[in-house]
Amino acid sequence: MMDTTDTAQRGNNQAFYDRISSAYDAIADANEHAAREAGEQALAVQAGEQVLELGFGTGNTLLNLARAVGPDGHLDGIDISEGMLGITDRKLDDAGLQDRVTLHTGDARNLPFDDDQFDAAFASFTLELFPLEDIPLVLAEIMRVLKPGGRLGIVSMAHVEGDERESVLEKTYRWMHQHFPHIVDCQPIHAARRLEEAGFHLEVNDRREIWSMPVAVLVGRKSGG
Repeated sequence: MMDTTDTAQRGNNQAFYDRISSAYDAIADANEHAAREAGEQALAVQAGEQVLELGFGTGNTLLNLARAVGPDGHLDGIDISEGMLGITDRKLDDAGLQDRVTLHTGDARNLPFDDDQFDAAFASFTLELFPLEDIPLVLAEIMRVLKPGGRLGIVSMAHVEGDERESVLEKTYRWMHQHFPHIVDCQPIHAARRLEEAGFHLEVNDRREIWSMPVAVLVGRKSGG
């Protein structure tokens, strides 16, 4: 039986991102792009690879990855928002890269792709949007569609670790997510731990910061290959 509360939340998330799609680059990417690009560099996509991006947003990473795979590779992107897809489609058209990319609307908890299809996958400021109990489902789906030896790059808001001290802003952010999730829809997560629990071998575990809040830049590899 489908959980009607969960379905309603998905609909709210989709409507929210549809509304902000035209302004998203100014709202969020201006602050996120440095960490996002660090994640792209860590994933090190190669020419000829088959790559998946989850939560492609307004397509800035898709453009970079499409250039990286070259004419012999291919990129699939999936996002919940039709508004984001429209923005991304126009960017790909302007860049002359549409023949290298297939865009999909859908849910990362049920990916519409074959087993062992991709050499690499990437998700930037996306994994932490899911309810904590659904993150293992998302990672299991990514594991399924990656080829043996395939790589997963993750950039996400992170919890403080070790000698790091939680900033006032991060405390406020977590409180806002707990009490007003329709306004602050993402949350810090232990992303490295989540990847390891899902069976990925961590090859990159870097830390960045946005507005005094820690950000994890990770690359995990599926066994085999």
